[in-house]
Amino acid sequence: MSRRLVNLTLDTLEDLPGQCRKCVFWELDPVSRDRAVEGGDTGFEKESWVSATLLDWGSCGKLVYVDGVPAGFVMYAPPAYVPRSVAFPTSPVSPDAALMMTATVLPEFASAGLGRMLIQGVAKDLTKRGIKAIEAFADLRWDGPSCVVPADFLLSVGFKTVRPHPRWPRLRLELRTAVSWKSDVEYALEKLLGSINPQVALGATSREAAGQMPRSDR
Repeated sequence: MSRRLVNLTLDTLEDLPGQCRKCVFWELDPVSRDRAVEGGDTGFEKESWVSATLLDWGSCGKLVYVDGVPAGFVMYAPPAYVPRSVAFPTSPVSPDAALMMTATVLPEFASAGLGRMLIQGVAKDLTKRGIKAIEAFADLRWDGPSCVVPADFLLSVGFKTVRPHPRWPRLRLELRTAVSWKSDVEYALEKLLGSINPQVALGATSREAAGQMPRSDR
């Protein structure tokens, strides 16, 4: 099986899974989001946000494909581009960091190391742009599909808590750490991927590796 990591663009936006394509949890403030939901134009708002961010800042997401099939994605941007970020009790994001908004690996591709692959792709991209770290608001009680990434997954790939909270801690990953991850796991990952059946039912668990990744059927 082959894996391919690509940038999120207006073309690849259509490959976001399920409701993620129209989800604007992060892209709009709570009031504007409620209005967009009522008006039924969240898909347009999502596309507008991606377009504006690409033009103004650059790449704001990665998608991973397995044998040409979309298997997962991650989205990220400076906190100034993410209205929802100020609503969290552990905000603000550090001035030297970009915010990892959300990430998902489809259930049928779980336990294949794709979450780690996505995070490393983000780290390499942001390092080239002079950003020192990725931060994320994590969910300590994650038990199913959500726009917020479970803390267990983030901790399993090297994030550290920088501001604790009983539900929404803010975690941080130094990019120099992520970029230096060794590639000696490639053989093991290829073996795992080789055992994956893309036709596995969507109801399979979405827990990944030592942590968890949120499922896309929000």
